[in-house]
Amino acid sequence: MMDILEEFAKLSYLGIFLLLVVINASPILMPPNWIVLATFYTVNPELNILGLALVGATGSLIGRVILMYISRLFRKFMGSERKSSLERLEQFIKKRKYGFFSLSFLFSISPLPSNMLFMAYGIMKAKSIGIFLGFWTGRVIVYYIMISISNVTVKPFIELFHNSIVGILVTDVGSLVMIVLFASVNWTKLLTTRKLEFVKPKLWKF
Repeated sequence: MMDILEEFAKLSYLGIFLLLVVINASPILMPPNWIVLATFYTVNPELNILGLALVGATGSLIGRVILMYISRLFRKFMGSERKSSLERLEQFIKKRKYGFFSLSFLFSISPLPSNMLFMAYGIMKAKSIGIFLGFWTGRVIVYYIMISISNVTVKPFIELFHNSIVGILVTDVGSLVMIVLFASVNWTKLLTTRKLEFVKPKLWKF
């Protein structure tokens, strides 16, 4: 990991930005963004903390948007009932004041993996500027805080990352399973009758 960081570090903020885009465009097997940013700062304390947070949040957002649009390709494997259900969920969130902004903001400051959120946005074909503003704002705040205390937090987390590949794999697989379940929920029925029901994918018939 350090070898990769050193190569991108040669490009300064541009290298950091590009690395964050690549990391966030991938749905699995990538380290948490704040660890990457905190490591850059630990190696080079002359970097500006706010600048790192802004660059990191922007790179993270662009990468997640790429992932979101790639995830839309999975819609072609869905039946009309599941597509209609997801569209109902999108309309439900959109009708709430600051719905997408709040959801993205709260998700971005939580420990939950954001790949799950943007893959969900992708398969439901969500469209709202609030998605991007909420995520970017939350990430700037989180990155600024985590980089500021990196002298305390970064070392144990890097060791945890290196020694817990199995845990990372389990987390990634769990995220993908959650995406499948999310896409299979009958959101129309859940939002209207408050009853949880799943729409069976066509593959289940085999």
